[in-house]
Amino acid sequence: MNNDLILAFLVFYPFLGGLLAWLAGSCGERVLRAAGGDPAPSGAAREEGRIGAACRRALSGIHMDNHACRDYTANFIVITEFAAMAVLFMRCAPAAAGGGTVLSCRIPGVCGFGLNFTLDGFRLIYGTVAALMWMMTTILSRQYFAHHHNRNRFYLFLLLTFGATMGVFLSADLYTMFIFFEIMSFTSYVWVAQEENEPSLRAALTYLAVAVIGGLVMLMGLFLVYHELGTLEISQLLPAARDYLAAEETPADRRMLLYAAGACMLFGFGAKAGAFPLHIWLPKAHPVAPAPASALLSGILTKTGVFGILVTTGGLFLHDQTWGCLILAIGVLTMFGGALLAVFSIDLKRTLACSSMSQIGFILVGVGMQCLLGEENASAVHGTLLHMVNHSMIKLVLFMAAGVIYMNTHALDLNEIRGYGRKKPLLKAIFLAGALAIGGIPLFGGYVSKTLLHESIVEFQGGWVFRAVEYIFLFSGGLTVAYMTKLFVSIFVEKNASAERQRKYDAQKRYMNGASAFALAGSAALLVIWGFFPHAIMDRAAALGQGLMHLEEAGHAVAYFSLKNLSGALISITVGALVYVFVIRRLLMRKDAKGRAEYIDAWPAWLDLENLVYRPLLFGFLQVSAVFCRILDSFADLGVVLLRKTVYRDSPLPHERPEGNLFTEILGHVMNFFQGIANHTWRRRRPVNRDYVHILALRGEALRENNMIIGRSLSFGLLLFGLGLCLTLIYIILL
Repeated sequence: MNNDLILAFLVFYPFLGGLLAWLAGSCGERVLRAAGGDPAPSGAAREEGRIGAACRRALSGIHMDNHACRDYTANFIVITEFAAMAVLFMRCAPAAAGGGTVLSCRIPGVCGFGLNFTLDGFRLIYGTVAALMWMMTTILSRQYFAHHHNRNRFYLFLLLTFGATMGVFLSADLYTMFIFFEIMSFTSYVWVAQEENEPSLRAALTYLAVAVIGGLVMLMGLFLVYHELGTLEISQLLPAARDYLAAEETPADRRMLLYAAGACMLFGFGAKAGAFPLHIWLPKAHPVAPAPASALLSGILTKTGVFGILVTTGGLFLHDQTWGCLILAIGVLTMFGGALLAVFSIDLKRTLACSSMSQIGFILVGVGMQCLLGEENASAVHGTLLHMVNHSMIKLVLFMAAGVIYMNTHALDLNEIRGYGRKKPLLKAIFLAGALAIGGIPLFGGYVSKTLLHESIVEFQGGWVFRAVEYIFLFSGGLTVAYMTKLFVSIFVEKNASAERQRKYDAQKRYMNGASAFALAGSAALLVIWGFFPHAIMDRAAALGQGLMHLEEAGHAVAYFSLKNLSGALISITVGALVYVFVIRRLLMRKDAKGRAEYIDAWPAWLDLENLVYRPLLFGFLQVSAVFCRILDSFADLGVVLLRKTVYRDSPLPHERPEGNLFTEILGHVMNFFQGIANHTWRRRRPVNRDYVHILALRGEALRENNMIIGRSLSFGLLLFGLGLCLTLIYIILL
C-alpha cells in the first residue's frame, strides 16, 4: 500500500467495519423473524412439536452465532486498526521527533476543497491513543451489552464515530476537520440516546443542540478565516496570520475580524471539549450513556475539541497575550467549576463526568499559559500535551471500571453501590490506579503533567492575579483528591447500609469475564507504566508532540521529585484531605432513620445552568422569532395580494377566456352535459341547473391565487431555505 494511502485507510476502514459489523448482527435477526421467531427470546411458554422446537433451537443458534460474528467483527476492526497505528507509530516516531510532517494524503473532488490528511508527532500520539481506547472499550462492550437491546445500532455508530474521530485528528486543514467533526457529533449522539428512556433522550437532545449550534458557529469562524487569510491549511495558518497582522494596509477593524473568527472557532471547539459555560452536556450525557461510550466521550471526544483549540491558538494567536488571558480565564472557571460539581455529586458516572470538565480546565490553563509565556513556554506545552494523554487514559480506566460496577449492580448512586468492591482486589487495584493518577499523586502520570502546568503558572510573573490563579489551581487539585477519595472509600472500603445487599456483593466472585478483565487491567497497567517513567516515556512523548504547538526547543529538564515540585502536590493532597474530612464527611453526609450514614445530594436543584439560562433563552428567542416572522409574513402576504390586485393585475388579452382556462372550460362543459342528461331522466322532478364552467373557473382561480400567495410568502421562502440548508449539510456530511 502506498504510504500516503495509509492515512486514508486509517480513517475509512472503521466506517467500512461498522457496516460489516451491522450486517453480521442483523442477518440472524432477519432469518429468525422470517421463521416466525423472536430475535430476543421473550420467554413466553407455548407447546411446540419436537421438529418445530429443533428448528427453533437451530435458528436461535444462527441468531447467537450472528451476534458473536458481529462482536468478533467489531473486535477485529478495532484490533487491526490499533495494530496498524502501533506499527505506524514505531516506524514514524523517529522521523516525527525532528518536527514537521511525516505523511500526507489528499483526496480531491470532495465538495471542492477535497479531503486532506497528514501525520506528525502529535497526530501519531493521539491516533494511537484513540485506537487503543476504542480497542479496549469495544472488547468490554461484548459483556456490557450482553443483555441490552439495539446492540447492532450501537456497534454501527461506535465504529462510525471511530472513523470520524480519526479523521479529525489526522486532518491537515480546518475544512476536513470540520467535516469529520460534524460526522463525529451526529454519530456519537446515538450513544447518548442508546437507552431510549426519558433521561437519555433529554440528555441526547442537549448534546445534539450544543453540537449543532457549536458546529454552525465554528463554520462561521472558518468562513472568516478563509476570507481573511485565504487558506484553511493548518500548517499555513501561522505564517498567513503573521503576514496578515504585520501588513500595514490591514486596518484595525479588519484585524478584529481575525479575533471574531477565533472566538467563533473557540465556541465550537470549546462546546465539544466541555469548557465552561458550554459544559452543560457533560454532566447530563455521561450518566445516561453506556459506560464504554462514556469512556470515549470523556477520554477522547473532548480531546477533539481541545485539539481544535490548540490548532486555533497555535495557528492564529501564537504568543498572543489577549487570547492567552481569554483561554486562561475559561480554563480556571472550567477547572474549579467541574471540581466543585464533582464534590457535590453522589452519582458515580456523573462525578467522573464533572471530573472530566475539571481536567479539561487544567488543560486549558496550560493552553492559556502557552500564549502568556511566549517563547519560553516549554513547561506549558509539555504539561498541556501530557495532561491530555493522562486524562484520556485515566478516564478510560475509571469509566470502564464504572461500567463493570453498573452491569453487575444496575445502579450508580453511591448509597446503592456502597461496598461493592470491598472483596474484589483486581477491580480495587484498577480503580485505585486511575484515582491516584487523576489526583496528582507522585509516581503517577497526573502528578507529572500537573507539575508542569503548575510550573508554567509560577514562571509567569503576573502579580497577584496569577498568584490567585496558582491558588485556584492547587485548590482544584485538592478537590480532585477529595472527590476521588469519596468514590474509592464508598465503593471499596465502606460497607453498604443494607446487610443483605452487602452479602450479595461480597459473594459475587465472577463479576467480569476474561476479555473484560484484560481490557481493564491492561489499560490500568499501561497507565501505571506511563507514569512510573516520567523522563524515559513522558518527556519523550511531550517532545514528540510539541510541534503542533510550534515549540522547537524542548526546554530544561524538570526535576519532578524535587522538594519544590513535591510541595505543590502535597498542598493539593492536604487540601483534599481537609475537604474530605470536614466537608464531605460532615456536611455532605447525614444519618438516615436507622442512624446509618448516607451520602446526600446537597447541590441546589434549581442551580442548573441549562434549565436556568440556556433553555429559557433559546425557547424565548425562538418564540420571539416566530412572532416576528409571522408579522413579516402577514405584511408580506398582504403586500403581495394588494400588488396583485392593483399594480400587477393582469389585463385581458384578445384570445383570453372570460374566466377559467381550457381545462376548467372543457371539464365544465362535460359536467353540464351530464347534468342535462340527469335533468331529463332521474332528476326530472327536481332538476338542478348549475353552470359548472363558471364554478370550476372560480375554484381554479382561487386555487391559483392561494398558490401564488404561498409561493411568494416569507414562510414558504424560509421553508425552502431550511430544506436547502438541510440538503446541503447532508451532502457535505455524506459526500
